[in-house]
Amino acid sequence: MKSYTIALVPGDGIGPAVVDAAWPVLERAASRRGFALAATRFPWSCAFYRETGKMMPVDGIDTLRGFDAIFLGAVGWPAEVPDAVSLHGLLLPIRKAFTQYANIRPHRLLPGVEGPLRKTSFDILCIRENTEGEYAGAGGRVHVGTPDEVAVETAIFTRHGVERILRFGFEQARTRSGRLASVTKSNAQKHSMVFWDEMTRALAKQYPDVEVTSYHIDAMAARMVSAPETLDVVVASNLFGDILTDLGAAIQGGLGFAASANINPERTAPSMFEPVHGSAPDIARLGIANPIATIWSGAMMLEHLGEREAAADVMRAIEATTARGIGAQPGRDKTDAIANAVLTALG
Repeated sequence: MKSYTIALVPGDGIGPAVVDAAWPVLERAASRRGFALAATRFPWSCAFYRETGKMMPVDGIDTLRGFDAIFLGAVGWPAEVPDAVSLHGLLLPIRKAFTQYANIRPHRLLPGVEGPLRKTSFDILCIRENTEGEYAGAGGRVHVGTPDEVAVETAIFTRHGVERILRFGFEQARTRSGRLASVTKSNAQKHSMVFWDEMTRALAKQYPDVEVTSYHIDAMAARMVSAPETLDVVVASNLFGDILTDLGAAIQGGLGFAASANINPERTAPSMFEPVHGSAPDIARLGIANPIATIWSGAMMLEHLGEREAAADVMRAIEATTARGIGAQPGRDKTDAIANAVLTALG
């Protein structure tokens, strides 16, 4: 029997609860389709940081490198560890070390879920550049704590980085409706964003079958609210993609449905799959976190591993569950009840 090695990093807050809820669903889906998932659990988290002074061991990246995929819960406990420490100590190093430059986030309404808009038929795939741009980490602070303090944050846009994420977006558009929306703010950011627009136009010549529209970030935010059904594949920089995908989660019913994949398209290293709702400290240990986003992220992992039938099984089970109203409303159903309903629907 084929077996895939998966690194489980449950993390903080609701992370362990949603990972524990999702994992039996993925195991059952694998078993039904004749393969196995072999999990190794790692305690890397803010609790680990408080004990060791690090979010993960020095050899953490080398340890993860041998796995087929990484399945993450959530990271962050800001009351005890600053978010800048947890983010730069775990998530960003993994994304960068494994060249997971394509962050993919699907936005659509599941059956039975009511979003805040009077729209029911949108299906948006947001692609966020994931390793450079505004989150490159270049910059610093001087004269800290004095009236002359200066903070500099430099966004890094390389030709290599911009071209590969745009090309990935074009390729995704080809598999869907053939429409691509590229997002910048080139009227105000005359260097990096003008460069992004130029690269978009240059690549568009190689994809004559893809219809390309360029939007400013503010116009795109408005369109996602007013006319989401007009959008299909949306590609944006690290910061803009981060913001737009939280908006996308909102219009699809909330962060409890926000799945994501951090992809290494060349498959030279493992990819990482995670819900994007964060660790939600306010509801941690209450047993009401919605595991749908985590299970959906798991379906994306199965698809990336090449197990498309199992991935489709999981998505059908999610849709059958929310269609019954289970997990369709934030905070109403218990975590375990939602996961058990998905398991039942899976068969």
